[in-house]
Amino acid sequence: MNAAKRNFGAIKHIFLVGMLLTVTYVAKSQELNGRVIDFAQGEPLEYASIALYNLSDSGLVAGVITDEQGTFSIKGMKEGSYYLIGQFLGYEPLTISDIKLKQDQHLNLGTLKLEPNQKLLKEIEITGEKLTAIHKIDRQVYTAEKFQTARGGTATDLIRNMPSVSVDALGNISVRGATGFVVLLNGKPIQTDATTVLNQLPANAIENIELITVPSAKYDPEGKGGIINILTKKGATDGLFLQVNGRYGLPSIAPYDNAENAHRYGGDLVMNYRKDKWDVSFGFNYLRNDISGRREGNVNTTQGDRFTSFPSDGERSFDEINYSGRFTVGYSPGKNNEINLGFFAGKRTKDRTADILYFNNRAERLSTGEELYAFQYFNENLRVRKGDFVLGSLDYAHTFGNQSSLKTSLLFEYTLLGGPTTNLNLNPETGFVYQDEFNTNDNPLNGIRYQLDYSLKPMEWGKIEVGYQFRSLDHTGDFIYERRNNETGDFELVPEFSSEVDLLRSIHSGYGVLSGGKGKWNYGVGLRIEVMDRELTLKDKAGTLNTTFDYDFVQAYPSANLQYAMTSDFRLKAAYSRRVERTTTFKMNPFPEREHSETLEQGDPELLPEFIDVVELGAVKDIGDHSFFGNVYYRHVNNLVNRVNTVFNDTILNRIYSNVGTGRSLGFELGMELKPTNWWQLFLGGNTYEYRVKGVFDNRPVNTSSWVYNINLNTTFDIGKAISLQWTLNYISDRNTAQGEDSRFLSPNLTLQKTFLDNRLSTTLQWLNMDAGLLSTNEQRITTSSPGEFFTTTNYVYEVDVLMINISYRINKIADKTRFIKSEFGEKEF
Repeated sequence: MNAAKRNFGAIKHIFLVGMLLTVTYVAKSQELNGRVIDFAQGEPLEYASIALYNLSDSGLVAGVITDEQGTFSIKGMKEGSYYLIGQFLGYEPLTISDIKLKQDQHLNLGTLKLEPNQKLLKEIEITGEKLTAIHKIDRQVYTAEKFQTARGGTATDLIRNMPSVSVDALGNISVRGATGFVVLLNGKPIQTDATTVLNQLPANAIENIELITVPSAKYDPEGKGGIINILTKKGATDGLFLQVNGRYGLPSIAPYDNAENAHRYGGDLVMNYRKDKWDVSFGFNYLRNDISGRREGNVNTTQGDRFTSFPSDGERSFDEINYSGRFTVGYSPGKNNEINLGFFAGKRTKDRTADILYFNNRAERLSTGEELYAFQYFNENLRVRKGDFVLGSLDYAHTFGNQSSLKTSLLFEYTLLGGPTTNLNLNPETGFVYQDEFNTNDNPLNGIRYQLDYSLKPMEWGKIEVGYQFRSLDHTGDFIYERRNNETGDFELVPEFSSEVDLLRSIHSGYGVLSGGKGKWNYGVGLRIEVMDRELTLKDKAGTLNTTFDYDFVQAYPSANLQYAMTSDFRLKAAYSRRVERTTTFKMNPFPEREHSETLEQGDPELLPEFIDVVELGAVKDIGDHSFFGNVYYRHVNNLVNRVNTVFNDTILNRIYSNVGTGRSLGFELGMELKPTNWWQLFLGGNTYEYRVKGVFDNRPVNTSSWVYNINLNTTFDIGKAISLQWTLNYISDRNTAQGEDSRFLSPNLTLQKTFLDNRLSTTLQWLNMDAGLLSTNEQRITTSSPGEFFTTTNYVYEVDVLMINISYRINKIADKTRFIKSEFGEKEF
């Protein structure tokens, strides 16, 4: 640790010196530059046209378009007087008159603000369509409103439609097959459990989703799957924007023999008010979203001459309640300053019921075939998971007169994770209790993130950005495991399963990024240096263990991206990024936790983080109203973490998180957006990759590989001016794991939407997880084995043919349409 601190002192000194460096440029001819933004939103406008004319005869001198940051530069003019016109589709032209340029002068026009053209916007509202996807040099941007099946749902329901994203039957989200990713909310990283936030953020409040698969060094390097940035809705002009949504689920078609019926209903509200220098937003949502289902399994173990098998069948259902509130206020005291204060808080409870009948639990002696015992028992298992969180942030941004900028941000997060699990084994006929156990845990998490970013004045050869970030995590866990004494009826502590786990982690990092463009080329290179210190303290309840595991490192995370525009509608790109997937507290807790009758889960206190290298090559081609894209990528993972099984005893398996070796993914993804007719739109994305795991676990070699693919299809038919029909399909193929295979997963969905009152009111009927007894929809089998030790297979069958009704009403809809598409701690603990 001392070595790391010395290294950090040296690195901090280097970065402080670097941030104090100034870059000077001596103009060798006249130069004119500036930046174009949306008047109301304050967002940069890319591809705005800038034309410079002679003041004397109105002759065109030069014409350029703005870059991704809205900046432009015109060089090589003679000394004289000029005027300039800035234009962009849907905006009023802006004229800057009487521009005087002197010999060797470098003139900055500052920020040019274009105002929306209300008449043209109305025409676009009637005749035009937003693109489903827009492709940038470093990201893909998706329009949320294009995915009707997510109406009334959550951010997770939207994300599952992205070409590179898949969500399986257990709700696990993966990007290009990797389950680790970072979530940004309006560009700000969150450290609370990502699944918690995604399941609490209503889909109706989301404007766009950005998928960044190869992030630059400017971003935090965490997440082997990259970054998902969620941009929420807000009004674009002065005034009030309000949207109210309601959702109700019809009774389940099939009961699945569950003890209770599933309930599905909810609502959400989004409000934004903009006036002069103020921008205030408020949102609230409540969602009850239960899922019925069953679980069919079979497990056998071999210990010496003893063979044990215990097939099972029974209920596996979920009762889930989410509610949250969001509030942000922005104030711009002047054109060069902006202050934002935001809060986001929510509560989530997810109860998993697994009431399973082990109908033929038997053991035999392998050498003789003698039956040692045979009986059945019923397991009542209820696992409650809670995820309550509060996020607060304060941001300040200042733009200097020379177009350099300074941004600073402070974010605090508090999350309370945990919840009890009850496990009761009894005789299904007599009710006699064999075993009654109870375990609970409270896991409060406190996180702080401070960030400072400085962007130097844009130069002829590009722009330099530097920054510093500090992250602190304090995550404590108190795990209590008790078992009832059948003689006294009292619950008694089980010390070997009870513990205290405390994780302290601090990270200092600094970055530098150079980006720019010349002609048809755009580029970006960057380097991030990170110093991490991790302390994991373990204590058992028996008082015999109190030890600390230290782990620290200094790591470099380089990045690079390059884009070449062969023509105005055909672009090529290449990118590289180094990433890290940090280990969670849960995966490092070595004390077993009883998940249900046949399973314990256990971590490794010396678990190493995964280090990932990602390379990507891609192309984008536009043909009229159609768009096509393709990417080839390679991802290499060191210290690969997998959940693997061992035999705890003859009827219990122990799931252990372990570094099993390396993982490699080599794949390609294709996507297209077609408009065959003016009433039919089609968006199709697919991802195919070879996934290989190679390493060692429990002194045994691990070497598995398979080809995996997923397909996401979204097609919309406009039946009339106010009626549309949309069908979506999400499919994941079989895929290999370190010890087995996860089966394919299928989810087709159909929606019918009708709008009223000039599109201010909309109703949507959804048929989710279409099956009709024909498709084996929304079910998945997970199989693992180790020859001569164990075999386990479990088929999870969840509810199909779910019918939902959504109603949405909003005012100031035109203002909302004017929004143009532009383009951290307890994550995964829940």
